[in-house]
Amino acid sequence: MFDEMSGSNETVRSPYKEYKNWVDSEDPAWLRKKSDQAEEFFRRTGITFNVYGSKEDAERLIPFDIIPRIISAREWNKLTKGIRQRVHAINAFLYDIYHRQEILKAGRIPIDLIANNEAFLPQMMGVSPPGNVYTHIVGTDIVRTGEDDFFVLEDNARTPSGVSYMLENRETMLHMFPEIFSKIRVQSVSDYPKNLLRSLAASAPECATDKPVIAILTPGIHNSAYFEHAFLADQMGAELVEGHDLRVVDGRIAMRTTQGYTPIDVIYRRVDDDFLDPINFNPISQLGVPGIFDVYRSGGITIANAPGTGIADDKAIYSYMPEIVEFYTGEKAILQNVPTWRCSDKQALSYVLEHLSELVVKEVHGSGGYGMLVGPASSKKELALFRDKLLARPDNYIAQPTLSLSTVPILTRKGLAPRHVDLRPFVLVSPDGIEITPGGLTRVALKKDSLVVNSSQGGGTKDTWVLRE
Repeated sequence: MFDEMSGSNETVRSPYKEYKNWVDSEDPAWLRKKSDQAEEFFRRTGITFNVYGSKEDAERLIPFDIIPRIISAREWNKLTKGIRQRVHAINAFLYDIYHRQEILKAGRIPIDLIANNEAFLPQMMGVSPPGNVYTHIVGTDIVRTGEDDFFVLEDNARTPSGVSYMLENRETMLHMFPEIFSKIRVQSVSDYPKNLLRSLAASAPECATDKPVIAILTPGIHNSAYFEHAFLADQMGAELVEGHDLRVVDGRIAMRTTQGYTPIDVIYRRVDDDFLDPINFNPISQLGVPGIFDVYRSGGITIANAPGTGIADDKAIYSYMPEIVEFYTGEKAILQNVPTWRCSDKQALSYVLEHLSELVVKEVHGSGGYGMLVGPASSKKELALFRDKLLARPDNYIAQPTLSLSTVPILTRKGLAPRHVDLRPFVLVSPDGIEITPGGLTRVALKKDSLVVNSSQGGGTKDTWVLRE
């Protein structure tokens, strides 16, 4: 198992040396006090998330660990090259799938995988978003297994969340430990809201004014990520709206104001496709805007991310990402995929059922750690129940080996202890190019030996430091 602070041979790795010297010189009791203060800071700020499926569907404080995850400039440069290549390929794939479908004609992806996929939107066929950008905001989940071994675990191309925690984590660390930032040269993440606003403005439709009007469409206060919606709107200086605040006026989407209805140019939507427009999609939706998709198709508004991008989130499509990257870029993928068995394939299903106790099994459209099985951590009863689910709907699942994820220390009452982590860098895409924030959201499994890092499943977060060159 690779520890990012101590490495494989128990010697402190170069990115951590200066920090380790500092933390070793501090009183453990003082560090624990600082950790308690950080928790109180989060509580006062209201940094919470909703947990669905619990008895009370309660709001919870997201756990935060004060020991940062540190990435060298060299490591970050490698990651950004791979992420940039992958995001470029995803956008090209989405354009192709909704236009000429050359990748299907070439036989690189099975037609059935698209045609029978619930995330594919036939209504998007022939629709070209402004600048041909489909995924304006991307969260690429990355895991590490060794010194130079990085794998993409998931591509979040619909409505990736967590960027507010990245920003608040850094703000908290700056507040708690200003002295360490004068010793260690860490790249800033604070420009993200400004960069997001600029990127969305660059993606505005042709009918927009010189200063495009941008709004964030939220499902409302009961959504698990509502804190993030309100936080980003405040940081960007954008409007936070719900579906009932909007209507179609003269072929544009307009929001209700005290002076009447004002046209919007770009909507950063945090509402799923199915609920976006009750006329074109789910007729019982109370969250969307009737007719917004017709306005979108006519070029009257930019929707970020574009409807139909969920096909690139699909975990069965994920298994073809090396082919997708090579098809659209002409290059081998820089970042590796995790080996994946598609349970829709009979031979793969047979293997998965035979090795269920060794594998991680996920729903193809799942997120947040819900609906998944971690075989090595499951009881015989849990394995038997999941076996029945696989047999009933094999096409709903993929399986992957249980990777030995890297660890980073967390602060416990007994001192530093290693815990497994992943990383979600955030990517902005516009007609002007691709921009990657130096850092991202490090999620950490707070339970010893646990591989599940999702906050909804008991995980926490860390500040992610990318060192300057």
